[in-house]
Amino acid sequence: MKAETEPKELESDWGELTRELLINILSRLSVEDRWRGTMLVCKSWFSAFKEPSLHSVFDLDPQFDSPLESSRWWNSEFEAKIDSMLQSVVQWTQSSLTQIRIRHCSDRYLALVALRCPNIEVLSIRSCPRVTDDSMSKIALSCKKLRELDISYCYEITHESLVLIGRNCPNLKVLKRNLMNWLDPSQHQGIVPNEYLNACPQDGDDEAVAIANSMPTLEHLEIRFSKLSAKGLNSISQGCPSLEFLDVSGCANLTSRDIANASSSLVHLKEIKKPNFYIPRSVFHTERYGHWSLYDERFQTDIFRI
Repeated sequence: MKAETEPKELESDWGELTRELLINILSRLSVEDRWRGTMLVCKSWFSAFKEPSLHSVFDLDPQFDSPLESSRWWNSEFEAKIDSMLQSVVQWTQSSLTQIRIRHCSDRYLALVALRCPNIEVLSIRSCPRVTDDSMSKIALSCKKLRELDISYCYEITHESLVLIGRNCPNLKVLKRNLMNWLDPSQHQGIVPNEYLNACPQDGDDEAVAIANSMPTLEHLEIRFSKLSAKGLNSISQGCPSLEFLDVSGCANLTSRDIANASSSLVHLKEIKKPNFYIPRSVFHTERYGHWSLYDERFQTDIFRI
């Protein structure tokens, strides 16, 4: 009796899949898997990869969300890679692009977004050292559907951009304008260039007034480690009556009395994150959190005038 032969493996030509099926497959993959693998398979895969519907949301944040920040993210070579990806997505999607969450892009390619993507609703560009008021003014004038903006750690953006965004983007509900921890810069040293750390914006009250005067429908505001004073916070509470969430943690120029007075008029406020005025010293390691001893003592003194 002849031995039964092994069944032959079915040979598949992945390049023969229909475009609709390829798009369906690609839509189920992560951004990383799409960019690092599928686009390089063959011409038909690359053609499907450029389908606008696959890129209406361009979100690279998960790639940056790790406990350890990398110093290489802050060099020009890495910025050029992010710019190249952003340029490609803008070219493929045009007006169908509605959400962008990236970091370390440049002024030039953010201006390209303003030029070609008028339907942007969410723009998150944290930690972009070379994004300035120039590109933000173009965003303000062209992307009027903007409802969420995150410009945290973008130190070349000033209060002038906040005014333009507020005046030209009436749907804006969420603003995140957090600064790096200047109370304990050691956590950034060796990663973020020192000259950039030293460029931390000092005009906290100017930014607060810009927000108050131009963003009356704001519902969510984050200004961690802002250097605003009680005057600035009062401006925000008066100018942004619809606030439901407010984060002023790390704002060392504010006392608990300042915050209580300002927030009392915010009738819609559901959550407020305050500076941690009374931090038990035993909670922290002295070598890293030594600044908190001074921070704590300052507010222990202020308790007598609250």
